[in-house]
Amino acid sequence: MTESGLTEILNGKIGNLKSLANDLKEKYQNAYPFPNIVIDDFFNETLLDSVLLEFPDLAKNKGVVEFDNHNEKKLAGNGEALFGDVTKRLCHFLNSQPFLEFLQELTGIREQLLPDPYFVGGGHHELKPGGYLKIHADFNKHFDSKLDRRINVLVYLNKDWQDSFGGFFELWNKEMTKAEKKILPIYNRMVIFSTTSTSYHGNPEVVNCPAGNSRKSLAFYYYTNGRPESEINGLEHSTLFVNRLGVKDDVEILDISNSGRIRRFVKILTPPFIIMLVKKLTVR
Repeated sequence: MTESGLTEILNGKIGNLKSLANDLKEKYQNAYPFPNIVIDDFFNETLLDSVLLEFPDLAKNKGVVEFDNHNEKKLAGNGEALFGDVTKRLCHFLNSQPFLEFLQELTGIREQLLPDPYFVGGGHHELKPGGYLKIHADFNKHFDSKLDRRINVLVYLNKDWQDSFGGFFELWNKEMTKAEKKILPIYNRMVIFSTTSTSYHGNPEVVNCPAGNSRKSLAFYYYTNGRPESEINGLEHSTLFVNRLGVKDDVEILDISNSGRIRRFVKILTPPFIIMLVKKLTVR
């Protein structure tokens, strides 16, 4: 992508992507409860205005994935089918070499990052009033390629979003005792974070925006062929919903017939400090 092409997409104040990544990498890699960063006004606002104008009402389109259960109530696009021309330009940039190199420098991931041009699970996301997404860890392998999921990028498209509308994006600690960070999904805000089997996140509180409005975002996922052994946490898994400490009937755990997988899920879903306590009591 040429410099003029980047100028059309990025805020003019951003400057060189590699320099920006170098400036922010220490903050990202040392963030708590897992590597993450929030970057505001990253994109050219004129371009993002066009992306917002192109954003479809997902409730009125065919081929949209609808989640409506105890754990999540949201709508998601399915690939590029509903992308307008400007949205395609933005999304293709976020899957391009310059942005991948930015992510590589920012995150410190040594394995080569690969985008998902099929937008499996990504692309348009929308939560209408009453929508939510309980705290979870993401699926850890791409369903088709079996590559390891390493990075999520979320771009928020919500103008004049108020605290009272809810929809905060929350990052929780491994013990599931506390939301260590709550991020308001305001317009032209980008959130980047590392994904592992214990990078618990979501927006569990019901969206309370006015009727006719909704919480809109674009989601992008990045992969590598393999990951550090320290991040390998057993079996390949789909989305793992987890209970927040002290919240009654928080998430619904799906029944799994294979007993070995049940044990694995129980281990992942149980906060580590409880497992340690049980072990101590058993020894006694």
